[in-house]
Amino acid sequence: MKSLLKIMLTLGSLFALTFIIGRLIGILTVENIQYWMEWARQVDTTFVAVVVVLLLFADLFIAVPTLTITILAGYFLGFPSGAAAAFTGMSLAAASGYGISWMWGQRGIALLIKDPQDRADLTAAFETNGPVMIMLSRAVPIVTEVTACMAGATHMRFARYCMFFAVGTIPYVIIAAYAGSISSVEDPTPAIFAVLSLNGVLWVSWAVFKRHRRARGT
Repeated sequence: MKSLLKIMLTLGSLFALTFIIGRLIGILTVENIQYWMEWARQVDTTFVAVVVVLLLFADLFIAVPTLTITILAGYFLGFPSGAAAAFTGMSLAAASGYGISWMWGQRGIALLIKDPQDRADLTAAFETNGPVMIMLSRAVPIVTEVTACMAGATHMRFARYCMFFAVGTIPYVIIAAYAGSISSVEDPTPAIFAVLSLNGVLWVSWAVFKRHRRARGT
């Protein structure tokens, strides 16, 4: 388990670095994202969907506010179009992270974990704990990208990864996009409740998982 945490923390640090760089550059702010969507809507509604997909796909390379983008997708595109665009972007990012790590992840792990037995234990630990981590990954920023990369690097079957990703992501996208679709500038209450509810449920679920894991001693 220590080897798994070491790799996940290393990946998390790399993704966090992209978030810091993005903030310093000041490109992917909520204000800029909303401006781009407003501009795209004036040109053609289809462009809004393209912007949503590209922004959420870019989350693999530079951390973006996925929940905010999903809510804005619902606001600008309506429901279910906003949910479909958001899920497409998230899925592309996840599949790309999985694929890249499938090809080169083992080499990266070998650089950090020298002992073959420790690498085998890492794979076994992710096989046991990975499914829940993937399903609850939306509770913590960056963890979704980390688990996608870990699934690829440990060669979890793609169909299995997709199943856990869908279980954790589809309800998240539906709730956020629907809340955005019934919100407005004058009344953002549904979006606010969606943010609080989603984060609350995910955090409680994550806490239960951690407590259960400690009780099992894993």
